[in-house]
Amino acid sequence: MKCPFCGTPDTRVVDSRLAAESTQVRRRRECVSCETRFTTYEAPLLNMPMVIKNDGSRDAFDEMRLRSGMMRALEKRPVSAEQIEDAINHIKRQLVGIDTREISSREVGAMVMHELQRLDQVAYIRFASVYLSFEDIQAFEEAIQTLAAEPTPEMHRRQVPLIDEDD
Repeated sequence: MKCPFCGTPDTRVVDSRLAAESTQVRRRRECVSCETRFTTYEAPLLNMPMVIKNDGSRDAFDEMRLRSGMMRALEKRPVSAEQIEDAINHIKRQLVGIDTREISSREVGAMVMHELQRLDQVAYIRFASVYLSFEDIQAFEEAIQTLAAEPTPEMHRRQVPLIDEDD
């Protein structure tokens, strides 16, 4: 692998271990030229479903778009990078596991909202305001009242699941 610092095409693996719920391999590498160390992640390529947009057009699933939308909602919120990656991986596992090869953007958005609700209530409202196209303050109030009736993200984190949520 090419060194991201000096561009030398020769690096060596110093350490390998499983990461992200054993779905990735984390490798520590060292450049043989500049001796700088860096981390890479290796993951399998998955056949993701096509996303049917609101106008009826179809697009390939774009993980970067998913990540940027979630990051925008979670900006300046007390959520760790690991929690965000876990949420993204959970959405990707759900998408790989669906029976059809196509999914509506609305369904993907609902998955994102579910994950954001579990991570952070403010991020959930931020995302919902764009995703659900809030037109006025009443729409915000309704979303906040619905959210207030649900357990907080902290309560979710402390709760031990009785069944596996991946099913």
